[in-house]
Amino acid sequence: MVGIQATQNPALVKNGPRPVNLRTDLGSLADLIEIAFASSMDSNGRAAVREMRTMSSMPGIGFLGGLNNLMQGMGTGYVWITDGKLVGNVSVYPADGPGFDGRDWVIVNVAVHPDYQRRGIAQQLMQASMDMIAQRGGRRAMLQVDADNPTARHLYQRLGFMEERSWTTWRRNGAYNMPLPYDSDPHIHIVHRQPGEWESEYKLAEYVRPTAMGGLGWLRPVNERQFKRNVWQQLGDWLSLRQRERLVIRSDDERELVASMWIETSLTLTTQLTLLVHPDFEGLYDEALINTAVRRFGTSALAMEHPSDRNVTSSILKRYQFAVRREVVHMVWAAHT
Repeated sequence: MVGIQATQNPALVKNGPRPVNLRTDLGSLADLIEIAFASSMDSNGRAAVREMRTMSSMPGIGFLGGLNNLMQGMGTGYVWITDGKLVGNVSVYPADGPGFDGRDWVIVNVAVHPDYQRRGIAQQLMQASMDMIAQRGGRRAMLQVDADNPTARHLYQRLGFMEERSWTTWRRNGAYNMPLPYDSDPHIHIVHRQPGEWESEYKLAEYVRPTAMGGLGWLRPVNERQFKRNVWQQLGDWLSLRQRERLVIRSDDERELVASMWIETSLTLTTQLTLLVHPDFEGLYDEALINTAVRRFGTSALAMEHPSDRNVTSSILKRYQFAVRREVVHMVWAAHT
């Protein structure tokens, strides 16, 4: 297989890394990402590649890149050129959202064309990206890597990245039959969380999902704004036709929350679940909440990102016909500036 032609501009025909140029690189980047991640790319990834190809042919891509979230992620980083061919890429962008302070960065799309692998290209692209993050005053960089990719994990470890936690993405097809009858415990009361209970839910999340172990999932650190949503966040949900429902189980004395499930629906047609259960109640309250979600929303696709080390919950998800879509390791590098 031949490499991907980057550009006809002679000034760019040289070997080595250089910053991404969306005006000339976007189409070639789409081709590279499609080839490099062919075995793991989901429908969202394929849609992103199609969007990249569409935008690559549009005039004024530099202006559009400042408005489009996808382009903002692709527009910062480095590519590797060999004899005028774009054969490697690393995308880098500032982390945004609740829990980030402007000094956190995300590294994605670490890709090298199969014909040019094992030449140190990925390592040099990563090093260039890390140097850039440090020069811009970054505090840390985050990435995720497939758990079954030891070569990439060892590379990142050599560069100073530390593994936080492994996460499994589970998915349940809406065409599946409903689960077998569930003998619910009459003492388990699932209710909607009240606004005044946000602090108790926040305390639960800090205990079971500390930010130092990955928080609520990829780019979702535990932060008050995740639990006490302001009017602007609620307006954003309304404008994007996104709905959020929070089911909780209270302690026997009803003074604190010991289990919670977030149910988020949107135009994607996939209902996203987030599950928080105190370890003392795993195997009991997690099944009660999963059963409720499946019975209410089981005719649509359900998805959940959950820590891989929660074996009891994993066995329950399997029993309710959830299948593993992907297992990744979250890794973090602390910049020394």
